[in-house]
Amino acid sequence: MARYTDPACKRCRREQMKLFLKGSRCFSPKCPIDKEARPPGMHGATRTKQTEYGIRLREKQRLKWFYGLLERQFSRYLELASKAANTGDELLVLMERRLDNCVHRLGFAASRKGARQLVAHGHVMINGRKCDVPSVLVKPGDVIKVKPANRSLALARLSLQTAGGEPVPDYLEVVNRDDPEGKMTRLPTRGDVDQRIADIRVQLIIEIATR
Repeated sequence: MARYTDPACKRCRREQMKLFLKGSRCFSPKCPIDKEARPPGMHGATRTKQTEYGIRLREKQRLKWFYGLLERQFSRYLELASKAANTGDELLVLMERRLDNCVHRLGFAASRKGARQLVAHGHVMINGRKCDVPSVLVKPGDVIKVKPANRSLALARLSLQTAGGEPVPDYLEVVNRDDPEGKMTRLPTRGDVDQRIADIRVQLIIEIATR
C-alpha cells in the first residue's frame, strides 16, 4: 500500500499554512510555520508568480493532505461527489464522514494520522464490530467505540485528556469519555467542516480535477 514517508512538516512548509498533521506539535513553538520556515527545496526562498493551474493545484493538495488522502483515494471521492447536486459541498461531506476523521474529531486521537493508525491497528469498533478500514464512511446512527482492551483504552483516554479543548462538531456526540464511545447523530454539512480548512476554495479544486 502506498504511503507518504517524508517529514509531515514539509507539507505544511510547502503550503505555507498549518495542516495540523502532527497533533500537539502543531500547537507548540516547534511548529515550522510559527518559525516562518520557507518552503522546502533549493528554490523555496524564491518568490514566483503562481499560474492559474498552480493556484488550483495548491488548493487541491491542501485539501488532500489535510485529510491524509492519496491521489487515487481523492479521485474516488470526487467521482462519488460528482453524482450530487453540489459537487464541492458533497466532496467535503464525504471526507468528514471518513472513520479516521470521525475518530479524530471525537477526540479519540490527536491527529488524523494518529486516528488512521488507531483504526488500522484494530483499536476501533463500529456498531460493536471491529473495523480496521480508515476510509469507511460513517452513517447517522453508527456508534464508534474504542475496543475494550487496556492498550486501546489507554491511547484514546490519553488523547481525550490532551485534546486541547477542540470542540466536537454538532454531527458527532461523545457518549462516554471513560469508556471512549461516540455516535454520528446526523449527516455533516458544509458548515460542519473543520474550520481550519473551511475557507478552502472547492470550486477551484473541481475545475482542476475535472479537466
